[in-house]
Amino acid sequence: MRPSGRTPDQLRDVRITRNYTKHAEGSVLVEFGDTKVICTASVETSVPPFLRGKGQGWVTAEYGMLPRSTGSRMQREAAKGKQQGRTVEISRLIGRSLRAAIDLSALGENTIAIDCDVIQADGGTRTASITGACVALADAINWLKANGKVKGEPLKQMIAAVSVGIYKGEAVLDLDYAEDSSAETDLNVIMTETGGFVEIQGTAEGEAFTPDELNAMLALAQKAIVELSAAQKAALAG
Repeated sequence: MRPSGRTPDQLRDVRITRNYTKHAEGSVLVEFGDTKVICTASVETSVPPFLRGKGQGWVTAEYGMLPRSTGSRMQREAAKGKQQGRTVEISRLIGRSLRAAIDLSALGENTIAIDCDVIQADGGTRTASITGACVALADAINWLKANGKVKGEPLKQMIAAVSVGIYKGEAVLDLDYAEDSSAETDLNVIMTETGGFVEIQGTAEGEAFTPDELNAMLALAQKAIVELSAAQKAALAG
């Protein structure tokens, strides 16, 4: 039995609330159970120097955890004067994942900056961030289109992400902290809405996982991405 009482293939309750803040061109509160992340998408009508004059845009991302998003208060990274390696790695993961959703040429010389701020952490913050940020990204693109800043359709496809793992010898979906902290294997899977893999991050924390276990975890992830894509589309239709 999982600590949450869920079945092995059961997601936590997923909620996606659009227009969560009023200033950003796209803003979402995404909740995977008790993990809650605010994702904002900000439009900048310029591009980084390495893209100037090339007629294409850019999508970048930053990730961070609020000081009391966890069981004890952590010091703000700004107060330390530098970001932790984990923060940088997750920021880059989110940016890479979201760029797979976009036709950068169709975006024109515009940048969409994504900020994912974890306000409450209970496992799976990076996968929740990607899933919510893609909805905020879609809203930012709709803003660009509505304001005549782009022609055509920059959004190629939706991207979603979920964690899977081996917990007490069994493949399980969408690990919360109780499972994530003691899982034998932890795998993060980012996929397109049509079932293509964007990125897979996996680590054996104890015993090495087998090909059969890997296939079982990927099957759980593929099923979940269908559900998460449906939740994204339902939120965008609302």
